Amino acid sequence: MTIGLALAILGAALAVILAGIGSILGVGKAGQTGAGLISEEPEKFGKVLLLQALPGTQGIYGFLAAIMVLQKIGLLGGEVVELTNAMGWQILAACLPIALAGLFSGLFQGKVSVAGMNVVAKQPGDAGKAIILSAMVETYAVLGLLATILLVNGIKIT
Repeated sequence: MTIGLALAILGAALAVILAGIGSILGVGKAGQTGAGLISEEPEKFGKVLLLQALPGTQGIYGFLAAIMVLQKIGLLGGEVVELTNAMGWQILAACLPIALAGLFSGLFQGKVSVAGMNVVAKQPGDAGKAIILSAMVETYAVLGLLATILLVNGIKIT
């Protein structure tokens, strides 16, 4: 295995791991609050479940980025390409937008979801507003994924 290939694999791994950590923290925090809420008001489970699930998408985005990188370098079928160190560094750097955006947006989306659950507890009719507020944080994870896709696709592998 060349250093370039190892760097590309590291980039893919960071996309999955960091975005996944963001989702774990966000979903976990929202789940703790949601469990407390539905223990007193079980009829609000549907609204709480949606707010808890929202921070989980960052992990999916990181996984998609990793699949794209692994496919580009030939580790998912096909022939493994020869990567120079420079190409490996480029792929690693291309994975950072979704890795970091996924980490932080998952964490903060969890916090906004917790606040949204407080809205659901006090004013159930405003659940849609709480969901929109939480989804706004998601925007930055989507932008991170798009940046990663554009960067990975722009890397020429010879």
